[in-house]
Amino acid sequence: MFVSPCLSGMTHVAVVGAYGSAGVAVAQRLADDPAIDVTMIDDGDPGGGLCILRGCMPSKEVLSAAEHRFAARHDDRVVGEVPDVDLEAVVERKNEHTSNWAGHRRAAVEELAERENVEFLRETARFVDDRTLEVGDRVLEPDYVVVATGSEVNVPPIPGIHDVPLQTSADVLDATEFGDSGLVIGMGVVGLELVPYLSEAAEMDLTVVEMLPQLLGQADDAFGEELRAFYEDAFDIDVLLEADTNAVETTEDGGVRMDVTHDGEDHELEADQVFAFTGRKPALDGIDIDATALEPGPGWVDDTLRAVDDEHIYVVGDANGRQPILHVAKEEGFHAAENIKRDVAGEELAAYDPIHHHVIFSGLGTLPFARVGHSAESAREAGYDPVVVSRKAADDGVFKAKNVPEGLASIVVARDGTVIGYQGLHYHADAMAKTMQIVVELDLDVRELPDRAYHPTTPEILDGLFKDAAAELED
Repeated sequence: MFVSPCLSGMTHVAVVGAYGSAGVAVAQRLADDPAIDVTMIDDGDPGGGLCILRGCMPSKEVLSAAEHRFAARHDDRVVGEVPDVDLEAVVERKNEHTSNWAGHRRAAVEELAERENVEFLRETARFVDDRTLEVGDRVLEPDYVVVATGSEVNVPPIPGIHDVPLQTSADVLDATEFGDSGLVIGMGVVGLELVPYLSEAAEMDLTVVEMLPQLLGQADDAFGEELRAFYEDAFDIDVLLEADTNAVETTEDGGVRMDVTHDGEDHELEADQVFAFTGRKPALDGIDIDATALEPGPGWVDDTLRAVDDEHIYVVGDANGRQPILHVAKEEGFHAAENIKRDVAGEELAAYDPIHHHVIFSGLGTLPFARVGHSAESAREAGYDPVVVSRKAADDGVFKAKNVPEGLASIVVARDGTVIGYQGLHYHADAMAKTMQIVVELDLDVRELPDRAYHPTTPEILDGLFKDAAAELED
């Protein structure tokens, strides 16, 4: 029976999806408050969270193997036969590491459950009414529910797509055999990472069909154009932009055929396999959310991470559809926990408004993309009249010396000198994102930043950007 917190002295919070990065962050923060009872719920088998089991960790594991082959093939100083990638060894090592990482997550959750004010239920949770959950043979009526159920692969409603042997990102991470050729639907984050893997590790001949007009939609145009050219040249991948997949079917020889519209003309494309790298969507179907007043969709979760249709339900991580990124999921979990405590205390809730911070391991990690803060376009949309300076990686000798001369970088600076954004598409851009996060989040003045990277290291590209921006401000 529901017990009011004003009578019991305790506030009861149920966290649905406790193994994931967002869910465990909520539970950890709330468990530190002795006035809150936490019920963690997750039916994951074996459990460990999406990022660990099917996301960023295993994908980086397989990319690293292909990266080594690419480096050897891409350097004319290295002679001899190009080695093959042992896909069975790749998957075996990935599974071993993934199992270990997931085990650490499960151990952390189980250790948390040993606290007096925490309970862990390894069951499926389903809503039967607003904030009423059926969990196994129990019915819970907590004061607050946090939905942290993550996301699932999004398969677009293309005619025939469920009648062909479609491969998604989850399938690719486990596969040890591939055909000679493939058709890829979608070139967002997942495609940007896995398409080069299929080309390099599986040596597939690939054609990508992308409905958007450019790659890297979050970046200024030059970055998407640069990356497309790199993919077509370094991996021999055909990328069709502003193209629509109208239908897909199997062929008599067991392959696949796609009806595609590109440049106003219809085309029939054939290959051995078809892949859908069309993103992910919130995993909400399994919790019977229709039994509540919640209506998932654009704007259904406000900036405090609270559901607009029920002020006692919070939705965090991939489940809310806002920013399906690991570090954001963690931050949202901590933020939601603090807002629940604020709400219990009768205090005003705080909005979660993070600075954009995103990394994509494109080009097998040899040409990663990172964006922190504003792009030039988003800065202008926000009302700035920014100074924008760009620099080619090839302009700095260190990139040539390391045989990675491709790519570019830019910074966006407000007229008062404050650095408000960085974009990098070059070797080590992923690592430089942390430096630029500090610069942007601390509102540092570009004219006061030291421009002396240790020579010869790739952050020299940042030195050049700082100098160029400072000079333009002075002019």
